[in-house]
Amino acid sequence: MDKSPFFGNSSRFTKRMPRHTLTGNIHRHRQFPSLTLGNRRDILVYLPPGYRHFLRRRYPVLYLQDGQNLFDAATAFAGVEWGVDETAQRLIRRRLIEPIIIVAIANTGPDRIHEYAPTRGIIDSKAKRKKRSRGLARKYGKFLIEEVKPFIDSKYRTKPEAEFTGLGGSSLGGLLVMTLGLWFPNIFSRLAVMSPSVWWDNEVIVRGVLGLDKKLPLKIWLDTGTAEPGWERARNLCAALVERGWNLHDDLEYHEIEGADHSEAAWSARVDPMLRFLYPPPTPKAATQSLVLANAV
Repeated sequence: MDKSPFFGNSSRFTKRMPRHTLTGNIHRHRQFPSLTLGNRRDILVYLPPGYRHFLRRRYPVLYLQDGQNLFDAATAFAGVEWGVDETAQRLIRRRLIEPIIIVAIANTGPDRIHEYAPTRGIIDSKAKRKKRSRGLARKYGKFLIEEVKPFIDSKYRTKPEAEFTGLGGSSLGGLLVMTLGLWFPNIFSRLAVMSPSVWWDNEVIVRGVLGLDKKLPLKIWLDTGTAEPGWERARNLCAALVERGWNLHDDLEYHEIEGADHSEAAWSARVDPMLRFLYPPPTPKAATQSLVLANAV
């Protein structure tokens, strides 16, 4: 509910509506349907600077969860957006990251805890009635892989291969992202795991990592804030990844942000370094090769 103040004269009051803050070339696909999940949600697609002009160029894609919080303060929780569009726009123009397409997939409110959870874990262990999630993460993954991604790949000039495809989210969305990375490394190879709910189902995600037969080809950004309840559990996930072969500051970047809480504002502050790690600018040699390939098409 919007709690912004009222303004006007004594006889007439007008509620101040949140201001839209979309930046750059953003396409909205309203009420995108899912046969897999049996519901609909909005999907926003950010296209990088130059997309309209370099018609032969193809781009990596980053799929982000909780899409209503990412680009627009008018739809974001408590009116606080992540500013992913502004940050990407700035980093791309300064050539600090490679140009990428960013897909913001909205959650569906009450179904979020079911769609993002990998198991039928207890939602609130302190509640008198122990309600469980339906654990629909695998179905949500199917929604992404069989419905959203084919649509994006067909409508936009993407690089559809796993090596160019990323997945990101925070809190339960971070848990979801880490889980889908373990389940579908042939689809998603770059993961933004922000303040993940490692506590879920007695750290089922940590057990999942430790149960791997071998290291997977995943590049992972993992973070947490030290003012978050149970933030130390993120260390357990990091330790499990290192034990299974990931190398810190190489294919695993882990950060504990002093004083950061569990909020949209906190995650907004980490978008810049996350994007820099997952999508660094190509080397001059790689950039030249990409240009030659694009011109040959």
